[in-house]
Amino acid sequence: MDKDKHLGAGEAGFEQVERVPNDSSPDLCLNPSEEVSYGRTGIRGIIDSPYVFGAALLASLGGFSFGYDQGVISIINTMDQFHRVFPEAESAFGTGFMTAMLELGAFLGCFFMPTLCDKISRKWALTTVVVIFNIGAIMQAAAQSYGVLVAGRTIAGVGVGTLAMGAPIYISEVSPPNLRGTLLVLEEVCIVAGIIISYWITYGTRHIQGEASFRLPFGLQMVSATILGAAIHLFPFSPRWLVLVGRNEESLASISKLRRLPASDHRVQAEHKGILTEVTVHHRIEEKRHPGVHGIKLEIARWLDLARVWRRTILACAFSFFQQFMGINAFIYYAPTLFESLGQDTEMALILSGIFNILQWVGVGICFCIIDKVGRRKLAIAGGLITGSAWMILAALVGLYSSNWPAHVAAGWAAVAMAFIYVVAFGSTFACLAWAVPAEVFPNTSRAKGVAAATAVNWFCNFIVGLATPPMIQNLGFGTYVFYGSFCILAAVWAFFCVPETMGKTLEQMDELFKDGAAAEEKEVMRRELANHSPALVQTNKEV
Repeated sequence: MDKDKHLGAGEAGFEQVERVPNDSSPDLCLNPSEEVSYGRTGIRGIIDSPYVFGAALLASLGGFSFGYDQGVISIINTMDQFHRVFPEAESAFGTGFMTAMLELGAFLGCFFMPTLCDKISRKWALTTVVVIFNIGAIMQAAAQSYGVLVAGRTIAGVGVGTLAMGAPIYISEVSPPNLRGTLLVLEEVCIVAGIIISYWITYGTRHIQGEASFRLPFGLQMVSATILGAAIHLFPFSPRWLVLVGRNEESLASISKLRRLPASDHRVQAEHKGILTEVTVHHRIEEKRHPGVHGIKLEIARWLDLARVWRRTILACAFSFFQQFMGINAFIYYAPTLFESLGQDTEMALILSGIFNILQWVGVGICFCIIDKVGRRKLAIAGGLITGSAWMILAALVGLYSSNWPAHVAAGWAAVAMAFIYVVAFGSTFACLAWAVPAEVFPNTSRAKGVAAATAVNWFCNFIVGLATPPMIQNLGFGTYVFYGSFCILAAVWAFFCVPETMGKTLEQMDELFKDGAAAEEKEVMRRELANHSPALVQTNKEV
C-alpha cells in the first residue's frame, strides 16, 4: 500500500480504493482518483495545504480528548483528596473498575459510530458524540458518589471512543491522496499529546487543597472536545458522504473548497469521479451479495461478510489484542504506582511517569519515520522481542531486589531504564501497527467493519488490562511484569510465523497473501462500471 495510507487509518475504517503502483498497467486507471497528485507529500505538502491541515488538526482533537481521558486518571488515582471523597477507589478492584469503565464505554461506542457517520454525516456525528462525552465529563467532575463517577467514566468512554474512531473517518475523506497518511498520523500524535498534557496538568493540580485538585482536571477535558464539536462546522462536509447520500454537486463543491481549486480543475474532476466510482462499486457488490436486504438486516449482513475474509480479520484483531496485552496501558494508568514499586519515592515516581509518557511520543515519531522503510512484519518481530526482554529484565530486578531497594539503588534505576526502553520500543512498533495494519489488509467493501472489529477488540482488551492490573500488582508482584513480558514474546513469535509483510502490496498481492479473492471481486465490478463510461451515481437509500 502507498506511503500516504500507512498510519492511523485503522481507527477510521475509511474505504478509499487502494492505489495501484505504476508498474501494474492492466489496472492502472481503475479508479480515476488514483493518479491524482496535488503536490508534495509529508510536512512540505502540509505547508502547501494549510486549509485541509486545519480541518485534519481540528478533527484530531477527538484523539486528544481520548488521550486526555486516559492520562488524567493516572495521578488522580494517587491523590488523598480524591480518596477522601471516593474511598471505594482505594481498593485494587475499585481502582481498576473505575479506570477500566472508560474502555468498556468505548468498546460499546465503536459499534455504532460508522453507522452514525453514514446517517447524519461525519461532522454531525462528531458533534453528537461530543455532547455525549461532555455529559460524562460533567458527571466525573461533579460526582459525589463512586457510582456516579463510574457512570460518568462509562458515558465519557462511549463519547471518547467514538470520537477517536470518527475523527479519522473525516480526516481520511477530506485529505488529498498525497497527504492522507501524514494527516492521519495526527490522530496518534494527538492521542499521546492528550496523555502527556493531562498528566502534567494533574501533576500541578495535585497541590491544590480540596476537591478542586481532581475536579478541575476532570472538567478541563471538555475544552478540546467542545472546540471540536463546534468548530468542525467551519469546514466542508466529507465529499464521500455527500456522494453516499446522493448530493453529487455538493460533493464536487466540497472537493473544490478543500483543494482550493476551481471545480473545473482536472484533478478535482478526477478525484470526484473516483469517489463516484468507488461508492457505486461498493453498492453494486452489496446488491450482489445481499439482494433485497435493507435496514438492520443489511447491517448484520455487513458484519457477517467479515467471514469471507476471516484470515485478514484474525490478523487485524490479533494486532489489537497484542497491543493491549503487551501492557502499555498498565503503565499509562498506574505508572506512579509501578515506579514506586521499583524503589522510587512518590515525587520521583510522578516525574518518571511523566517522562514515560513523553518517551511514548518519541517512539511514535520513530515509527512514523521508519514504518514504510522497515516494513510491518520486521517491526512487529523486533517490537515483541525488545519489549518482552525489557519486561523480563525488569521482572528479574524486582524479584531479586524489591525487598530492599534502599540497598540496591542502582538496580532500581536499571529497572526504570528497562521501563523506558520498553515504552520507546512499543511506541515505535505496536503502538502504530495495531492501527496501520487493519487499514491495509481489508478490501474496500470490508474495511469499515473490519477496522471496527479490530478497534472493538482493542477497547475490550484495554478494559481487561485496566481492570486486572491493580489486583495483579497487589497479589503477583514481579509476576505482573512476567505476565506482560510473556505476551510481548508471544507477539514476536506470532509475528514471525503468522504475519505476512503487507507493505507496498497491491490488492491482488493481498489476495495471494491471504488466499482469498476479495479484491478481485471488487476490481471486476469496477471494470464493468468503468466500461459503461460513466458510472451511475448511487442514490443511497436510508438503509446505507
